[in-house]
Amino acid sequence: MAVERLLPDTEAEDLIALTRDIATNELAPKAGEYEEKELFPREEFRLLGRSGLLGLPYPEQWGGGGVSYEVYLQVLEEIAAAWLTVGVGLSVHTMSCYALAEYGTDEQRSTWLPDMLAGDLLGAYALSEPHAGSDAAALSTRAVLDGSDYVVTGTKAWITHGGEADFYTTMVRTSPDGGRGISCLLVPGDTPGLSASAPERKMGMTASTTAQMIFDGARVPVTRRLGEEGIGLKIALTALNSGRLGIAACAVGLAQAALDEAVKYAKERSQFGRSIIEFQGMEFLLADMAAAVESARAMYLEAARRRDRGLPFKRQASIAKLVATDAAMKVTTDAVQVLGGAGYTKDFPVERYMREAKVPQIFEGTNQIQRMVIARELKNMA
Repeated sequence: MAVERLLPDTEAEDLIALTRDIATNELAPKAGEYEEKELFPREEFRLLGRSGLLGLPYPEQWGGGGVSYEVYLQVLEEIAAAWLTVGVGLSVHTMSCYALAEYGTDEQRSTWLPDMLAGDLLGAYALSEPHAGSDAAALSTRAVLDGSDYVVTGTKAWITHGGEADFYTTMVRTSPDGGRGISCLLVPGDTPGLSASAPERKMGMTASTTAQMIFDGARVPVTRRLGEEGIGLKIALTALNSGRLGIAACAVGLAQAALDEAVKYAKERSQFGRSIIEFQGMEFLLADMAAAVESARAMYLEAARRRDRGLPFKRQASIAKLVATDAAMKVTTDAVQVLGGAGYTKDFPVERYMREAKVPQIFEGTNQIQRMVIARELKNMA
């Protein structure tokens, strides 16, 4: 069922209507097959680009949509409800554009950002490494200055769109000075010396390619460094605050899809002479699922509104990511329970939803890390 949204204006309403049309007619019909066959939906991302959805929260000056985060995240939720792979991919692309949009010079923005936001190019965010996941400051991929280029050597891990992306917003070590020795490079996907390993074999989101990226003496021009040397970790962590809101919205979309499927089945399935939705045990289960979905949605919208108003939102972003992804795991699991044996088969999408719900609790900062962030923010409150 369509979510009732309180949108700020008619332009936002039209944007949601466009998104729902694309999600219903172009994305949802393909999701099951593409996930089953592990097919990367490159053309679907191009469709989002042609429809103006790949650069929504960025200024129109650079080719973006000039849309508030409050509205952008609701677009993201609608897409994720139809197909989580595409929703997460849109979120990752948006986060991959953040460093250039916020820390690039006007010359860098005018040169690269319009193409990144227009839809022909797809981005990836390269921070994690095999031995530097939650401890991002421990990354070891090195960038050594050689004339007008950085020579980059190392391995990035768990890269969404790895091997498929046209550009990689990459955090590299330019000095041994711990977290202050990290810089940010905008690396073209066709850079000589850059290659992708075989994609990871995953339990869910199998149409979303995840791979290690190998830098073997890759030469990246100094002009592609975003911001000064040494502020890469700051760029990365700031981008993640907004990216976590994207993951929260995607998780809510997935949970909403599971809830919708469970309600539909419970209305149609009869036992003991009546629909199973009429039994109190089922009513309470579905009510708890609905409460979890709507509470998580309210949390990410609250954080987005703070971001839009220029207020601190780091703690709220972590809470939104934590609450929404935990809710998605619970709601999708309960949806399988509502469908009973049928829910455990691939004849219905809820088994896929349940498998897909696990990874949002892990990427862009595990939920254990979110609890640490929240606790630290509380300690720092006056």
